[in-house]
Amino acid sequence: MNEPRFHIEINCQQKFQEGERICGDVFLSQKISEEGRTIMVLSDGMGHGVKANMLATLTATMALHFTKEHKDVEKIAEIIMNTLPVCSDRNMSYATFSVVDIQEDGLTRILEYDNPHALIFRGKQLLEPEWNCILMTTDKNAGKEILTCSFVARKEDRIVICSDGVVQSGLGFTAYPFGWGRDKLADHIHDLISRDPDISARKLSSRIINTSFQNDSYHAQDDTSCATIYFRDPRKLMICSGPPYELEKDKELAKMVREFPGRKILCGATTADIISREWDKRIIDSFEFTDPDLPPVAFMDGVDLITEGILTLGKVSVLLDSYNENLRVGKGPADEIIKMILQSDEVYFIIGTRINIAHQDPSLPVELEIRRTVVKRIARTLEKKFLLEVKVSYI
Repeated sequence: MNEPRFHIEINCQQKFQEGERICGDVFLSQKISEEGRTIMVLSDGMGHGVKANMLATLTATMALHFTKEHKDVEKIAEIIMNTLPVCSDRNMSYATFSVVDIQEDGLTRILEYDNPHALIFRGKQLLEPEWNCILMTTDKNAGKEILTCSFVARKEDRIVICSDGVVQSGLGFTAYPFGWGRDKLADHIHDLISRDPDISARKLSSRIINTSFQNDSYHAQDDTSCATIYFRDPRKLMICSGPPYELEKDKELAKMVREFPGRKILCGATTADIISREWDKRIIDSFEFTDPDLPPVAFMDGVDLITEGILTLGKVSVLLDSYNENLRVGKGPADEIIKMILQSDEVYFIIGTRINIAHQDPSLPVELEIRRTVVKRIARTLEKKFLLEVKVSYI
């Protein structure tokens, strides 16, 4: 598979309707590596609370699944609308949805049913591709409209999709008596990108949600969701751990680390000693114990971080498994690696395959797995949970 021309950064931020403990909007995303596709769905269930969340979850899951299987647009909408349970109060089933399907070559298709119109920005300028309206004709859904468009994404393009909690924020208040509206939202996004051309997907989504919340005088009148997609150059991170199987390959390892175009982490004293010797650089030890379970970090010119090896990687794996948006990352060595990973788009592991006899000692804890097993687990988590590009090579 060819190297991607850009990285696709995805983020969704949400505010629950005031008084609710669960959001009636649901956002799902998935990378299909074998096809080079990335699919995102935002669904807004009718009403709010648990019932709305169930409708939105069912809708988003079906939309993601059927889009992944390349089903026809009208067929996707028809199956979803015919499957949703009927609300006992309103005698109808209802959930809106937006689907974004991005191909490896940048071809992007957007499908919408009753959600606010997606906003597409090329740089800081609003891009309005040609939208097609598909009118459903089956008896149950006759007259319902599905909107679709397609365009080829370029670097620095952004797509913003949101629930009606965003465009209707401020409804009834003095500033926006008829709601914020799509045009005002587009102006706001233009201003944010103009002030910060490199604004991340997460930051842009957060700013939009915070402004919507402010429009509602900090009392959300509806579930409010904003998902942003940002096509940009990837931020790369290398994590190198373990000495090469053959001593003769130490120089090759040092060259790979030196020439890597991104941030660099060395995990393991032996690995750091090899790089230090081959580069003729001094390792500076730190004696600040920021994590009682792990040795302190060290530093060297040309490397962003040096940590202990297998124990630190094991803790990184545990932290990644339990990580969520509300978790506050600490200051220990594993935490610092987590921070650098989450600031990256592509993570490259170079794993030495020389066996460390200490890790085969049966008296050591069972959790002390060999390096390759731990790295495979981390790589799987980064791909599935964080949608990062991960490559593992052995030396």
